[in-house]
Amino acid sequence: IHFSFATTKAQRVTGVLLKDEQSRGRRPVVITLHGTGGSKANMVALCRKLATRGFVAVAIDGRYHGERRSAGKGTEEYQNAILGAWHDQRAHPLYYDTVVDVMRLIDYLKTRKDVDAKRIGLIGISKGGIEAYLAAAVDPRIAVVVPCLGVQSLRWALENNAWPERVGTIPIAFAAAAKAAKVAESDAKFARRFYDRIVPGICDEFDGPAMLPLVAPRPLLIINGDSDRLTPLAGLKECTDAAANAYRAAGKEDRFVLRLQENT
Repeated sequence: IHFSFATTKAQRVTGVLLKDEQSRGRRPVVITLHGTGGSKANMVALCRKLATRGFVAVAIDGRYHGERRSAGKGTEEYQNAILGAWHDQRAHPLYYDTVVDVMRLIDYLKTRKDVDAKRIGLIGISKGGIEAYLAAAVDPRIAVVVPCLGVQSLRWALENNAWPERVGTIPIAFAAAAKAAKVAESDAKFARRFYDRIVPGICDEFDGPAMLPLVAPRPLLIINGDSDRLTPLAGLKECTDAAANAYRAAGKEDRFVLRLQENT
């Protein structure tokens, strides 16, 4: 089922919903979020698997991705929108706006007669993984969350010279912002300034170690690779330690699982 809904006056989210044709009654839902440069089409194979297992499976296009891209291929439009946020902080196309889209998506799903609104799960990959744990932290209607390849501490990365890889996923926006700021050679100080303008708080009160504990006591499964330069292990550990402490304090240690894939 192809669908769309308005998330703001200026933005309309496009999505696809899959379910087994024999499915009856209200079913648990899994929302899937794609990574940078991807689209809902990249998540259809996963959605099909979920549908065969009895779930209602949903994939949406992130802002300036898929059907929400006006023209062309790649991430240039997305990066231009991020650069626009550098100049005008009313929009936050990097991470935050998709969190809003997810919250509005849940509003829509709750109106469907085939959805069990008490059993809504969320899985995201890379960029979508970051958006997944941010959304779960602020919206308790998400019953379980699985961030893949996205959990990290951006503050740790800035403090340990591990920031270039992450901003390297949006090089056009970062380079243009540096040029606009008349920064000849970007460093951690400018990277921090960049984040503070386009995703305020992402290195502090909304960083991984601060947000993941807010998911507790709902089930949280983190999947990361042990050699992913975008999510360095030391920064990941700060996040998972904070999450583990929160689940321990809630007496729900079994609801937090970390799967660290070796040589990945």
